[in-house]
Amino acid sequence: MIQQKTFPATVLADQVHLRLLETTDLHVHLLPFDYFRNRPTPVLGLARAAGLIEVLRAEVTNCLLFDNGDFLQGSPMGDYMSQARGLLAGDLHPMIAAMNRLGYDAATVGNHEFNFGLDFLQNALSRAEFPVVAANAATVVGASVAADRTILPPWTILERQVQDGAGTMHTLRVGVIGLLPPQTGIWDRDHLEGRVFFRDMVETATALIPAIRQAGADLVVALAHTGIGEANAVPGMENAAIPLAQIDGLDALLLGHAHQVFPSPAFAGLAGIDTARGTIAGKPAVMAGCYGSHVGVIDLLLQRDAGRWRVASSFADARPIARARPNGAFVARAKSQPDILQAAAEAHGATRRYMARPVGATRVPLTTHLAMVSDCAAMRVVAVAKADHVRRALVGGAHAHLPVLGAASPFKAGGRGGPLNYTDIPAGPVALRHMADLYPFPNQVRALHVTGAELSEWLERAAATYLPISPGMADQPLIDPGFPSYSFDMIAGVSYVIDPSVPARYDARGVLIDPCARRVRGLSRSGIAIEPDEEFILTTSSYRLSALRAIPGGAAPRLIHSSARMGREVLTDWFVAGNTPDKTAQPEGWRLDLPKGASVMFETSPRVRLDGTRPGGMKLVDLGITAAGFRRVRLTTGAVEPDGSAGA
Repeated sequence: MIQQKTFPATVLADQVHLRLLETTDLHVHLLPFDYFRNRPTPVLGLARAAGLIEVLRAEVTNCLLFDNGDFLQGSPMGDYMSQARGLLAGDLHPMIAAMNRLGYDAATVGNHEFNFGLDFLQNALSRAEFPVVAANAATVVGASVAADRTILPPWTILERQVQDGAGTMHTLRVGVIGLLPPQTGIWDRDHLEGRVFFRDMVETATALIPAIRQAGADLVVALAHTGIGEANAVPGMENAAIPLAQIDGLDALLLGHAHQVFPSPAFAGLAGIDTARGTIAGKPAVMAGCYGSHVGVIDLLLQRDAGRWRVASSFADARPIARARPNGAFVARAKSQPDILQAAAEAHGATRRYMARPVGATRVPLTTHLAMVSDCAAMRVVAVAKADHVRRALVGGAHAHLPVLGAASPFKAGGRGGPLNYTDIPAGPVALRHMADLYPFPNQVRALHVTGAELSEWLERAAATYLPISPGMADQPLIDPGFPSYSFDMIAGVSYVIDPSVPARYDARGVLIDPCARRVRGLSRSGIAIEPDEEFILTTSSYRLSALRAIPGGAAPRLIHSSARMGREVLTDWFVAGNTPDKTAQPEGWRLDLPKGASVMFETSPRVRLDGTRPGGMKLVDLGITAAGFRRVRLTTGAVEPDGSAGA
């Protein structure tokens, strides 16, 4: 692959080498510190990314720095600032303080910026010393895109002095437009319904880019909080990078939201994508992972022709701040910048004290290392805590006689978050930081009235995470990398088996693709098969309810309880009440059943504890560490024994 330092080979008179740098999906990971494990880490943090940014800036004469959104939510520091300390008008959020010190040129907001409500967002952004733009988030929707009244400026033009290859200075006007997924209005409906409306990203950009050009922009850059999805534009699409790249007048795309890295081999072979040069539909593009794991770099060679600037050539790359060793450990590639450490010092100390508050104990480890292949204590405790909360709330009501079941999914199960993105709580005392590890998002508890048939559909939707497995074949990949772990619900209070040799009933988006397929079998409660018309209460979250719109299979959700308590608060209450997860055998649970003679492979944490053959005939074999730092595991026929349970 071409190295950044070789581009461009020479810069002539009337040519400008302009470098665009990107951070994205920082999620308030300011410092290289893991609050969940209460120790430093080399793989994340804006402070360490800032050290790399300093190096990248020093390599060139002309450089701009952008952030692509999701910077105000997603870590214990973010939780402390939003829920414990609070943020009043005029307060300086430590993330904004750090971004000010680092000298960002512009930013956009992501969907998670809205998680704590509009007042919090506006208070945080009020102290930003750089423009923050968002074109498709409107408080009033007009007759056209241009007539919308947006919550933030839709775009801005940065006027910068740049130096060409002969040393001559020029004024360059860079137009910057911000875009985010229209699904934001669904995911944060409680905060946004009737207050903020979201237009389609492609529609918005297509309408506004000509106006940005007419306003004098020499170059137009999209800060698009969106990933790489379908090639053809579909109204309301969440991951719209390819259709956006096809818009005339757009020169470069800074991407995010998906927590992926582009360019990377993961996108090799896709139509219109060049992973060697880092282009989509011929336009330079970059996506810099998440949590400060990478810094995105787009190098542009601008040529001045007839008084106008055009992109003559480009190169894009995503630079990691750490690399994996063969033993699964990581070593940093950049030193943390002292300015950022200083900006975060007070909030860091307060966050550690806040997260150290004791809440209870567990007699078994609570990990998500095997959550995608077996019933696990970490997910069970979350599901049981939510079910207990709802059961108490329904006492004396019309639904009090119905069994209450709890749904939970592993928020942290590797994937795009990397090999350290797992919950890993040892047996012993537990503190508030462990509650945040188990339940990192500010979702409220919801309860639905469902039938046995709908319960089965719910589980079939989760079972779509598995790729088709054939009998007699060795080392087949098990888990679909495009299926997010947070959509893999297990349900506590029932028993069932998932058979991935059967075709998936739903795809990764929840669309019914095979009405005849049934991967879930043996659905029962207390040893008795569940009838299709049997009634239950199913606890879920405000996020899941908003994202679903309909229960898998098409039924409208029948909401019977909305709690003001967030999932993490309910989980904390459960521990504080004296409940303790232990090794007591559970009467209910789920297991994976592979076809005869088959073995599968999956990736998990390098810290996973493998203990050979388990009851039920399941065997887990260590296949070593991947280049990305995951541990690859072979799984053979049988059933994984649950690794613990939530004691009632």
